[in-house]
Amino acid sequence: MIQPFHFAIPVQNLKLCRDFYGHILNCKEGRSTNSWVDFDFFGHQLVIHQKEDFKPQRISNPVDGYDVPVPHFGVVLTWEDWHTLANNLKESNTTFIIAPCIRFQGEVGEQATMFFNDPEKNALEFKAFKDIGQLFAK
Repeated sequence: MIQPFHFAIPVQNLKLCRDFYGHILNCKEGRSTNSWVDFDFFGHQLVIHQKEDFKPQRISNPVDGYDVPVPHFGVVLTWEDWHTLANNLKESNTTFIIAPCIRFQGEVGEQATMFFNDPEKNALEFKAFKDIGQLFAK
C-alpha cells in the first residue's frame, strides 16, 4: 500500500476552488472551515487554504516538446480512469495547458498525460501508464 500524501495549496477564491475540486474533479470533501477545505484527492489529502493576497509565479520547463508548468501536482491514474477523466474534462470545456496526449511514445516511460489549471492557476497533471512498471523506468 502506498501511503497517502498531504498537500496544501493557497487559493484566493475558496468557493470557486471548492466547486472545482468537488464537482469537476469529483473529490469528496472532508473537514472544512471558512478559510480551508480538505479533499480526498484520489486517496490523498489535498487542502485548499484561502489566501486572498496570494500571487503565484508562473514558470515552465521544456519537456519532450511541451512547455510544462512548474510547479504542478496530480495523480498517476489507471489507464481507464485517465481516459474517463480526460473525457469528463473535455465535456466540462476545460482549457488544457497540454491537451490529453501520449508522451514519450514508443520510448521508456511512455505515458498518457494532460495538464490543466484549477481556477487559481495551480497547475495539475494527471498521467497513466499501460504498464505501471514504467513509472520509474530509465
